[in-house]
Amino acid sequence: MDMKEILDLSLFGLSLRWVVAFCVKAAVIFLFVRLVTAFIKYLFRRSMRRQGKVVIDETKAGFIRQIVVALVYIIGVAAFLSLIPGMEKVSNSILASAGIGAMAVGLASQDALSNIVGGLFIIFSRPFKVGDFIMVDSVITGTVTEITLRHTVIRNAENRMILIPNNKMNSSTVVNSSYGETATCAFVEVGVSYDTDLDRAMEVMREVVMAHKLLIDHRTDEERKAGVPQVVVRVTNLGDSAITLRAWAWADTTGGAFAMKCDLLKEIKERFDREGIEIPYPYYNQIVKQA
Repeated sequence: MDMKEILDLSLFGLSLRWVVAFCVKAAVIFLFVRLVTAFIKYLFRRSMRRQGKVVIDETKAGFIRQIVVALVYIIGVAAFLSLIPGMEKVSNSILASAGIGAMAVGLASQDALSNIVGGLFIIFSRPFKVGDFIMVDSVITGTVTEITLRHTVIRNAENRMILIPNNKMNSSTVVNSSYGETATCAFVEVGVSYDTDLDRAMEVMREVVMAHKLLIDHRTDEERKAGVPQVVVRVTNLGDSAITLRAWAWADTTGGAFAMKCDLLKEIKERFDREGIEIPYPYYNQIVKQA
């Protein structure tokens, strides 16, 4: 039996010649799609940095790249379907621009569409971008690592990736510490007893804060001329068992402000102990009646 006779053999009603041709064409389509998508990703990487300068914003480039790659895959699927007898009309409708839109509306769920639209709002309104340090609804805090067609990826302090749908991000309250000025004020609060010399306690707090290496001078020229101290300490509350003192301490970044606050709480406690300044805590007397 020669090769021609082998190719003319039928398997489940399909000639071996057609099966071989189908596999070859499918492989060519697959390789073509992979090569085109790889080339598109290469172009975006190259366009983002040219001669050491940022040409395209990383956030926009990543989002647009995903859309282009998705379109290439849709065209590849349409080309593959055209190889199957009886599926030519489906393939032609996918390749038509109106067909692509109708297919997207028909196949995508309402949440998926709202996430894509939400992603577009994030990309072009720019409430945050990749690399920004944000807090979402006062619950989730971390660095934005990626904005996809469906969700925004945030890396928290524990190095865990948090995926939030784009439509939820658009309806959430976002605090962006990287938006505009990055200097951050840390509120360092310590309670002292009611018999404490407040002026002395406030001066001790100011000395400890002033000695920290991460502290920056955030005063305006007018405040310096007016004699406003670099570290302001005030009484903020008269509690049940303590008077609360608050120091305003500024750092260059949010992370620096958090680290400085942690250090200062420890250092102020140790300094108060040496100065004999009491940090009270509530205690209770329990009265037990005898039967």
